[in-house]
Amino acid sequence: MRMLAQIELSGEDQSLFQEAWDLARAKKGEDFTFYLPGMIRYGSVRGRYPAISISGDQCALQCEHCRGLLLKPMIQVSGPRELEEKVARLRSRGAHGVLLSGGADASGRLPWRRFAESIHRMSTEKGVYLTAHAGFPDDEDCALLAGAGVRQALVDVMGDHETASRVYHLPDLDRVSASLEAIARGGIPLAPHVVAGLYYGSMRSEVEALKMLLPFRPAALVIVVLTPLPGTPMAGVHPPSPLDVARLIARARILMPDIPISLGCERPRNREGLLLERLAVRAGITRMAVWSEEAVRDVRGLGLNPRFQATCCSLPYTPGFSCEGPEGA
Repeated sequence: MRMLAQIELSGEDQSLFQEAWDLARAKKGEDFTFYLPGMIRYGSVRGRYPAISISGDQCALQCEHCRGLLLKPMIQVSGPRELEEKVARLRSRGAHGVLLSGGADASGRLPWRRFAESIHRMSTEKGVYLTAHAGFPDDEDCALLAGAGVRQALVDVMGDHETASRVYHLPDLDRVSASLEAIARGGIPLAPHVVAGLYYGSMRSEVEALKMLLPFRPAALVIVVLTPLPGTPMAGVHPPSPLDVARLIARARILMPDIPISLGCERPRNREGLLLERLAVRAGITRMAVWSEEAVRDVRGLGLNPRFQATCCSLPYTPGFSCEGPEGA
């Protein structure tokens, strides 16, 4: 396997990446899926899987890395009727489905109970493909989401008590573990997100988060990178290096050889970001959100078969959701 001229890899790193690459090919084959989530545009191609916040721009948790700012670009609704109206409008404009999200209360829960009947109608009567960034749900939440026809539960997972309490303002890590168990009991496919550098830019307990996930056999794993946002306590921190993130991905592939692993949309969009994309492919990802032309060329150059889909990267490849890739890449 060709390695990179931009970075000198130690023998240990080369062995790590080679093991991860070989596992990815043995377990997942040569197909590689690029995703365009939300309503992001790439040239003439547009994502067809918008995110809707069911809490507007309000969030009681006020996590250190977000402070509710990630809700602002989402479509915001104030109640169930408005949710149904906006989803119907989005569907008429070609949306494949919707990611339901929102801010949490002080315990990490979203107001799913208030919206459950509307979600059920959209899913069962209208056939809308719905996934949920579920917050930190309990058994009641998960029973409601499962009964309403939600296809997938996305949840952020960290690996130690201090990150859970200091960054997410949760009581402790037990709240996260209890949510994973509730999702499993509810029977909703799990798509956890692990944020590299979540503890103020430091790689701290990400591998422990991966190990915590093993008993739950996720439908997909998404690795994202801390994005320092102006106006948050983490505005001035530096994300981890591309090599550190790629090492995490390789370890995830070795721990979870059968599971689709994606490099998610939250990551640097600069020269380091381009290097991360190339390292991540070699570290065993099989999916990537918001591609670059360089990444598409690299995937083809490594003998993989690129496919393109206009949804969140946690979803399986579905021909009906596919889209065109960049010309010439």
